[in-house]
Amino acid sequence: MKEHPEIKLNIVKTIDPVDFKGGIFAHSSIGKNDAPKSKIDAFADYMKKGIGNKSDIAFFKFCFADIIGTTDVNDVFRSYRNTMSELKELYPKTTFVHVTVPLVTTNKSIKAWIKRMLGRKDIWFYDGNIKRNELNRLILDEYSGREPVFDLAEVESTYPNGRREIFKEGSNVYYAMVPEFTKDAGHLNEEGRGRAAEQLLILLASLSKQGK
Repeated sequence: MKEHPEIKLNIVKTIDPVDFKGGIFAHSSIGKNDAPKSKIDAFADYMKKGIGNKSDIAFFKFCFADIIGTTDVNDVFRSYRNTMSELKELYPKTTFVHVTVPLVTTNKSIKAWIKRMLGRKDIWFYDGNIKRNELNRLILDEYSGREPVFDLAEVESTYPNGRREIFKEGSNVYYAMVPEFTKDAGHLNEEGRGRAAEQLLILLASLSKQGK
């Protein structure tokens, strides 16, 4: 936002329906990390306690830590899809945006490769990134082109020149976070946050125009 002072957003941390007036960009923590279904349930709970009647656009995102190498992504997606379908029926005036799961970087060092060849699992979130890619594919296959989707994983895995950061497991190709977008392998740095925020605002602006 520093680079675009002309953009005025009333950003408020709240889940109180009373605050949803006059135009705000509300946000809040949600659920518990490492427990993706808790975030799905918490989002639905917020909507049902009054926000669903007052929000024009609503969405939540998982944390990369919610999806790990042992996650049953089909089970998580079923819960997500069922909940979002219910919310759309309850609040037809609210536009729900689907967000892909954020990624982390993948260690491509010789040492990590040797460990994987020896049977070590989840080396530097390797297996976790595969699961995140699998869940993202389910989300995109279900909603892309039919309902609004913010592909955060695509933003995180795309270099400024358009090239994607990838890794392979057998014959399968998966996406990972661009290393230059993070300092700790998972959380976005200033450049990464700026790119994600820009693309999110572009999407939200387009949805707002459609709603007028």
